[in-house]
Amino acid sequence: MTATPYEFVAIAGSGTIATGLAAVASTSSPRVLMLVRSEESANRALTAVEKACRRIPGADPSRVTATLDIDDLAGADLLVEAVIEDAAVKADLLRRVSAVAPAADLATTTSSLSITRLGEDSGCADRVYGLHVFNPVPAMKLVELIFPDAVGDEVAERAHDWCHLIEKTAVEVPDTAGFAVNRLLFPYLFDAVRYQERTGLEAAAVDQCMTLGVAHPMGPLALLDLVGLDVAIAIGEALNAESGNPDHLAPATVQDFVAAGHLGRKSGQGFYDYS
Repeated sequence: MTATPYEFVAIAGSGTIATGLAAVASTSSPRVLMLVRSEESANRALTAVEKACRRIPGADPSRVTATLDIDDLAGADLLVEAVIEDAAVKADLLRRVSAVAPAADLATTTSSLSITRLGEDSGCADRVYGLHVFNPVPAMKLVELIFPDAVGDEVAERAHDWCHLIEKTAVEVPDTAGFAVNRLLFPYLFDAVRYQERTGLEAAAVDQCMTLGVAHPMGPLALLDLVGLDVAIAIGEALNAESGNPDHLAPATVQDFVAAGHLGRKSGQGFYDYS
């Protein structure tokens, strides 16, 4: 195997994206450390990683551990943040990790925030790049890479090399709202919600029209549940802020679900009941 540019990978977060990335990273990096907020989160995350590793050739769950102490990230070659979609939280985390691991490349999995702004706000503009992966991470082959102007060629080269080693197809896209995939995808998803609002058609029927009629692997409403309805709102707000198009904002149904605590699959309820 080609030598990995990232021997020691740290991943901040314990959710689906973080655990999927940790499992995938274990195929090429001998040390993968997850930064989590509680022992409960650590146990849950490591269980998810072990389960994911069973489906990934070459993955090794013994390479993945978890910590609550940010100082344990000292010496990391790469930090991937996969925490809540909040610019202030992400920038603060990147800033704190940079102090502990000053030589580490810093990647963010944000799906809606400006990479340039996160780099500037964290004080690490020359090392912060976008690593936008897709759920479920072990199965989805695309990675959108976003490199602001301040990021050097060596950082970009390491990012591309690592994506190749973990068997992902990396596509460089501009640092614009929604990047490429979400800029094209979410107007379609939101239009499907508005269609349901107007017609009263059941979610399953809307989704069947697209899975059976257009051969999409998943219908738009089920996909929104998978992405997370709170994340969908954030992406819509980012698209609208750049375009000024009100159709880029999440429809009322999505807003109402989130207000009621229904975030999709991760909460057990959205357009569908997952309980």
